[in-house]
Amino acid sequence: MVSRDNRSPARSPFLAACACAAALEGLFLLLLRLNDLKMHVIETILVGLVAGVVYLVALYFLERAGDRRGLLWIILAAAFLFRFTLVWLEPSLSDDLYRYRWDGLIQRAGWNPYAIAPDDPRLAGFRDAYWPHVSNQEMPNIYPPVTELVLRGTAAASPKLLVFKGPLLLAESLLIALLAFWIRRSRRREYSLAIYAWNPLVVVEFAASGHNDPLAMLFSAAALFLIIERRIVLSTLALGAAVLAKFYPILLAPLWLRRTGWPRKPRSWAGLGLSSVLAAAACWPFRAAWPGILGLFQPYRRHWVNNASLYSVLKWFSGSDDWAWGIGVGIVAGIALWAAIRNIEPLRAAYLLFGAVPLLSQNAFSWYFLWVVPLLVFFPNPAWLLLTVLQFLSYHVLIGYGITGDWKFDPFFLWLEYGPFFALLVWQAFRSGGRSRSSAA
Repeated sequence: MVSRDNRSPARSPFLAACACAAALEGLFLLLLRLNDLKMHVIETILVGLVAGVVYLVALYFLERAGDRRGLLWIILAAAFLFRFTLVWLEPSLSDDLYRYRWDGLIQRAGWNPYAIAPDDPRLAGFRDAYWPHVSNQEMPNIYPPVTELVLRGTAAASPKLLVFKGPLLLAESLLIALLAFWIRRSRRREYSLAIYAWNPLVVVEFAASGHNDPLAMLFSAAALFLIIERRIVLSTLALGAAVLAKFYPILLAPLWLRRTGWPRKPRSWAGLGLSSVLAAAACWPFRAAWPGILGLFQPYRRHWVNNASLYSVLKWFSGSDDWAWGIGVGIVAGIALWAAIRNIEPLRAAYLLFGAVPLLSQNAFSWYFLWVVPLLVFFPNPAWLLLTVLQFLSYHVLIGYGITGDWKFDPFFLWLEYGPFFALLVWQAFRSGGRSRSSAA
């Protein structure tokens, strides 16, 4: 029989973690009460930062609580509650969901979102109360075809704005379920699921703002799981679906070719063949826009230059957006090729690539950094955990944008946002190097 004294060390951290979960829910309820977060930017940033601190403390206690019976279910229940709390918010920190709805509605009426911009006079009949919030009204859209087809199907179900969060939150729920299964299967510590499921920035960006990234993140995670399980055909098909939902995962293609044994193994050809069929089927409804599809990306590249991280350093050294963009693309492509040549373990390769993209891309909103968070379940890096908390500071830009219409970052906030992250990264590298030298000695 286990004595009370022996149980208390594990019980206390567990109860403290539960208290942290209750505190997180209270903070999310506070955001719900604020309602229009863009009108309360300072309060939103403060609540987000406090939630981030509570989240980090919760991880500290969860790690020390041991693998208690039912811990995974408690983490899942809290994660569901957090998202259910904020799903009722109309997005105000981002206008992406309004564009999703627009694209779905015009597709349902027979228009091609790649061939016509929202401000085209022929679409005037679709302009309702949400029209002022539709983003990039002068440009046709560049969301990949699987995402567009999901939006079309959602519009067929209902034109209500919040309904468009439905399939994206369903995808995120499946992503969390996959991570939970993966943790159990690989016999990892169950608390690590909370690294993703309880992350405040994840909850705000996906449940409150309704960004479409979970769709591609789900397919990417499935592809990684399947390639590790040596399911070559299915993993390649999942990777193809991920690319058709968001373009980031294409960076894993060189490693996939190496891992699947292309061109020697027939199964690698089968996977590529099925992925090509999937791509053709997804793109076929939009075939009328194919001749000019590549030209759609240039206006977006010119219009959005908002990365204040490593990209700004590259721009400062080169003196040119084009040079900074080219160098950033070259570095990321180099990492992708290096991972393939060295045959790096797929999870680690994805961790490196999905972390490098938002740091080096010329366009990096706060939710772009969330691609690395599912991978922190397997590589719990303190610096990246800290950055996901500090990303709430990036919303300071909305204060000036709401007053003057200028999208301009304050250097002071940028130092607060990225300075601790890079300092901690350097310290971790120095500490790791010191340990390696000690081991060698």
